[in-house]
Amino acid sequence: MGTLVFMLTVSVPMAIVVVLVTPLSIVAAGLIAKLSNKSFAAQQRIQGELGAHVEEYVGQQKLVAAFGFAPRAEERFGSLNGELYTAGERAQFLSSLSNPGTRFINNIIYAVVGVLGCSCVITGWPATLTVGGVQTFLSYANQYTKPFNEVTSVITQIQTAFASARRVFALVDAAEETPDAPTAIELTDPQGDVQIEHVDFSYVPDRPLLRDICVHARPGMRFALVGPTGCGKTTLINLLLRFYDVNAGQILLDGHDIRQLTRKSLRAAFGMVLQETWLFEGTVADNIAYGRPDATREQVIAAAERAHADSFIRALPQGYDTVIGEDGGTFSQGQKQLLCIARIMLTDPAILLLDEATSSIDTRTELQVQEAFDQLMSGRTSFIVAHRLSTIRNADCILMMRDGQIIERGTHDELVARGGAYAELYNAQFAE
Repeated sequence: MGTLVFMLTVSVPMAIVVVLVTPLSIVAAGLIAKLSNKSFAAQQRIQGELGAHVEEYVGQQKLVAAFGFAPRAEERFGSLNGELYTAGERAQFLSSLSNPGTRFINNIIYAVVGVLGCSCVITGWPATLTVGGVQTFLSYANQYTKPFNEVTSVITQIQTAFASARRVFALVDAAEETPDAPTAIELTDPQGDVQIEHVDFSYVPDRPLLRDICVHARPGMRFALVGPTGCGKTTLINLLLRFYDVNAGQILLDGHDIRQLTRKSLRAAFGMVLQETWLFEGTVADNIAYGRPDATREQVIAAAERAHADSFIRALPQGYDTVIGEDGGTFSQGQKQLLCIARIMLTDPAILLLDEATSSIDTRTELQVQEAFDQLMSGRTSFIVAHRLSTIRNADCILMMRDGQIIERGTHDELVARGGAYAELYNAQFAE
């Protein structure tokens, strides 16, 4: 700004010429940036694919080796790496034209100013100037255009940052789960009365999954969900926790529509053990106390004993203070699941959700853990998803599902005596 003022004091007409012509360099830089923008976007996209590819295959090295997939994985890596190199080379080349192009135009402006200065000295048009005045004006003009050159010299870094920022903002701006209603109620002292009334749900609008589901689980009742894979058992569990909202109907907890409860208080009423285990990097005690960080060491040990995990934990180098790696480190799948079961036993929830909770445990340990679950479920509402029907024989009500509908319901003995779909499934498992 100061340089522009000085140019105006030397010669207003020539200053106006410089101001009018200088935007040509900005226009040129903008055109080049527009051409290279697609290449930078492609570069970031391919870089993301390459990172995901590496993470996926490094994390599953044993599976890749077992299926002899390493050569194909390497081939895919090489292909992505080649695409990344090509896109990066093109993006760097196009963006590198920006600074030379801007300097070229600014040098033309400098030459035009020099010619006009000579005209001013010789003819007095468009203004009267001395040779010293022309030299001074040329110096100011050079200073005036320098910032444009400096900006375009870092255009590559700027465009790379913009391409990365667009991906970050796309993630940040992604639709989040529906926020709690302003009038949402904080659930206190849950009793475990669950009513599912005429619930419909689908992940894709034109593909219905759950249709007209009706269940009333009174406090202390055990409900078992059985049926073929993909019939909607786990989806129903997800709806109870409001990971998704129903499309039609309603789910009531202690008489309250769960959409009118705060998610935090709703989920605090449930305890869930999934078929997939999840452990984080930290001590064994920290992993067990994940849902109840204020638990004492005695309470953590008691929960581990009830889950029959205490014996193998004490065999570790530092016992409960042993630090385990991400996703359980060297623990077996069954040991990981026992730790997750101990975690849920420590939280002591009002409602239990067990989704194939003992699927990775040996038969002897399963019987012991089942006894612990029987004690834990006593007086608590429980929903049990199971494929092994031996684990649900004592359920108060078994819901046989197929194609997103409940086709049979009753106790184990009632359903076997009925000779329907459940009896067929049971006899298939215990034909001998």
